[in-house]
Amino acid sequence: MKLSTKGRYGLRAMIDLARYSGQEPVTISSIAARQNISERYLEQIVALLKKGGLVKSIRGASGGYVLAKEMKEISVGDILRVLEGSLEPVKCAAFDSEDGCIAAGGCVTKYVWQKINESIARTVDEMNLKELVQESQRINPEGDYTNHMCG
Repeated sequence: MKLSTKGRYGLRAMIDLARYSGQEPVTISSIAARQNISERYLEQIVALLKKGGLVKSIRGASGGYVLAKEMKEISVGDILRVLEGSLEPVKCAAFDSEDGCIAAGGCVTKYVWQKINESIARTVDEMNLKELVQESQRINPEGDYTNHMCG
């Protein structure tokens, strides 16, 4: 499975938003600056996150974005599914359609694909935003991301 930049940047943006929106809304420009992401691209990502019910906007002079739910209620899976759609690396007709697959009766590999799909879903659904913020604060207490970029 390979995530697009939308998924990778979106996850970074959500961690940043969760980390810095405790006292006041966070602007797209401040997230973009800390994460070294284009503001225009980040606007598109945040629009999807808003549509997906993960963030909400606050209007006004001191407006910006805040989480729509508590950090512990937002899983990595929630974020990635809003931005990427299905996280299944393998689409198997034996599981995805009523007609099934012509080889479904004797196909052993469908169990491999099912296990991989279940493992990915379980992993991303077990991790929540609160855990990631805590890890972010542990490895980077100052919040300076200039030398800590990945993905």
